[in-house]
Amino acid sequence: MKKLLYLLLLISCTVQAQDILFVGNSLTYYNNMPEILEYIAEESGVQIQTTSLCSPNYAIIDHLDSGKLQYLLKKQSFDYVIIQQGPSSQAQGKQMLLADGAKVKALCNESKAQLGYYMVWPSLQYYYTFDKVIENHTLAAQKNKALLFPAGVVWKKYNTYKSKTLLYDYDNFHPSKAGSFLAALTIFHTLYPKKNLYQLPHESYSNWVSDKDSFQLMIQLVNDL
Repeated sequence: MKKLLYLLLLISCTVQAQDILFVGNSLTYYNNMPEILEYIAEESGVQIQTTSLCSPNYAIIDHLDSGKLQYLLKKQSFDYVIIQQGPSSQAQGKQMLLADGAKVKALCNESKAQLGYYMVWPSLQYYYTFDKVIENHTLAAQKNKALLFPAGVVWKKYNTYKSKTLLYDYDNFHPSKAGSFLAALTIFHTLYPKKNLYQLPHESYSNWVSDKDSFQLMIQLVNDL
């Protein structure tokens, strides 16, 4: 009887891993961002398993045209499909977020997965387009009834603070390690909003964000979403 009760308790305490498919380009796979997400989840007592379908310079339509996305969704079950393309501040990019996102949404409905948009950021050269990046991603998520992972929103707020760890890498477009950590942290918080981010110890994440003040600022900004 005691063994049976123990087994039932063990089953009830087992948390099923969330399976996430990332569909994007180098802004997703740079610094192995999905693996950072898995690490944050593990350290927080939950399980996330990620699969990445990412190629350089790909937009959502490129993944649809290749057929690999459709194949993966038929072959494997995912809880979330998180799509990402370039900043998409212009009219064409906006239309791609809306129309191509709708096509992925239909595929997600067939496979019982939740669609999500990973909002990125513009290069420093086109930083003035940031508000449009935020606006277009937000609209696409609303129109297609998808989750929004607003890394771009946090990125923009973080950059209003001076003397903090840089989010941009040397090319002023791709994320630094700290930038990828910020993106992963935003995605994690969107998935698990009740998890207390302030309990994350800096020493466990210093490989990505060496400066403690910068780390704590990221925690604060993401928590305030």
